[in-house]
Amino acid sequence: MAAEYDATEFIDTDFQAHKSPAVTGDSLRAPTREEVDRKVVEAQQKLAELKRAQEELERERSTLEELRRRQVEFQNGRQEIIHNLTRGLGLLEEASFNARREAEQMNKTIADFRDALSKVEAIHEEAWNKENFNVELTRALTAVENARMEWNSARLKVPALDGENAKKPEVQAAPVPQAMAMPELSFGRLCKIGLALTWPLLIIAIGALGVFIAILVHH
Repeated sequence: MAAEYDATEFIDTDFQAHKSPAVTGDSLRAPTREEVDRKVVEAQQKLAELKRAQEELERERSTLEELRRRQVEFQNGRQEIIHNLTRGLGLLEEASFNARREAEQMNKTIADFRDALSKVEAIHEEAWNKENFNVELTRALTAVENARMEWNSARLKVPALDGENAKKPEVQAAPVPQAMAMPELSFGRLCKIGLALTWPLLIIAIGALGVFIAILVHH
């Protein structure tokens, strides 16, 4: 007996599943007011989210810029202070060395002064006699001269020994010559001064002219 006819055997279910849905009337209709309002609200929400994200990025950028500024300030400040401290140490070490050298020189000068002073103070003229007078006088002069040389040499090395004399005298301004003040006089005053200086020459010239005229008349 033949099997019964089944219409579903000739239907491709996969083709039916992927077949485009039929165009309905709902897909072609205009959006309603409620749908437009809903989409406007959704767009505003997205804009608000984007604005919050932008503000967050702006704050993050400001934080990073401040961090970068502080890093640059730290690097520049470190380089500057390292340079200043290194230079300062060099200057202080040099000044300390010079101070120690000056102190050593001063201590040596103090010892030399004390030695020279003791030698000069050890001279007792009352103990001299006719026999040793020349010898003792020579020794005394030698001690005084050596002490003077020690003093003069120390003055060149230790400026403090000059005291107030080390100060240079103030240079006083030279007085302005009287001729330099002439331009300050008035024109009338200058004319009077010029006349006072030239009138003797004018009288001599007039006298000579008169003598010359008299000679011409007699001839």
